[in-house]
Amino acid sequence: MNWIRNIEQHASDNVNKILVGNKADMDESKRVMPTSRGQALANEYGIKFFETSAKTNLNTEHVFFSIAKDIKQRLAESDSKVEPQTIKISKPDPGKGSSTVTERSACCGS
Repeated sequence: MNWIRNIEQHASDNVNKILVGNKADMDESKRVMPTSRGQALANEYGIKFFETSAKTNLNTEHVFFSIAKDIKQRLAESDSKVEPQTIKISKPDPGKGSSTVTERSACCGS
């Protein structure tokens, strides 16, 4: 399918994807794509499938909250994988070439 290729080509690698079929209030025989085909397509791409109806408001909030929950979970997982940046500071070893000569900067005039 062209639309899934566009997503893969132009979106981030880890973008959340869902497939939403609209007009769930219509008789199945009058729809452009039956529920079974939508579900099969979603299964093929490994994404969630929802059917909605803008007319009756069926599943519209559910779809929104589902994708928001998935995004929140993905971000939490990626945050937990990031290792904290640390800096190791150690004292110089006095037995290994430390010098007691003091350098003076030319800017101090001494």
